[in-house]
Amino acid sequence: MRDSDEFTRWTTEFEAKARARARTGDPDWSAGATLHPALVRSIQRFQVGESGDGAHLIAKADAAGDPVYAAAVRLFVAEEANHARLLLNLLHAAGEQPISRHWTDAVFVVLRRGLGLRLELMVLSIAEVIAIPYYSALRDGACDPLATRTAALILADEQRHIPFHAQRLRLAFAATPPGLRPLVRAVWRGILHVAIAVVLVDHGRALRRLGCTRREFARTARALFGPICATALPRPDREQPSANPRSAGEAIG
Repeated sequence: MRDSDEFTRWTTEFEAKARARARTGDPDWSAGATLHPALVRSIQRFQVGESGDGAHLIAKADAAGDPVYAAAVRLFVAEEANHARLLLNLLHAAGEQPISRHWTDAVFVVLRRGLGLRLELMVLSIAEVIAIPYYSALRDGACDPLATRTAALILADEQRHIPFHAQRLRLAFAATPPGLRPLVRAVWRGILHVAIAVVLVDHGRALRRLGCTRREFARTARALFGPICATALPRPDREQPSANPRSAGEAIG
């Protein structure tokens, strides 16, 4: 399959998902939600992270010169904006308000905007790897029907985002010399470990409340990252990655 065909498939899939959301509609926010204070603080921070307008990513996708990919990126950004809206409505249903900023999001934004499209996608893929075990834990451990439904809706999207980014990163790294790839893998994995540590400190109380141990969260994030790295930076002795990022995300989710 040609790369342009692959991103046409992604555009079609994003559009189909948008139509399905329109048909299904939102959860019943009027039912209200009951959230532990630790969950409220955690959701507030994730809501900030989902709230970016995606302008920098869209501009970089446009500059890459592939209009099909750029169209898919716009649909991806729209899904992220919908996540922010869902989390905002969940907070309101619980009688809580969002926060306008948080230091972890500020650091994340500076890091991913610092260089080109490739670095931004590397950091975004780590964000997706973090999001999947988080929303899985929220879905399974919140003990609130509205929070469970909201988390399940977001999780279904995040599982698709991983292979989407991995596909583009494979193209971005196609010309990277084999001798340089181990260094890129090591740096990328290092960023992942820092991100996991930050989440465990910043959201540790919420994760405990949801019944997710730190070890379990870290193990799941690392398991999701492996196929992304294998897809984007295949080793010289294998043309195909050892696992499909989509399958890994769906199995864990």
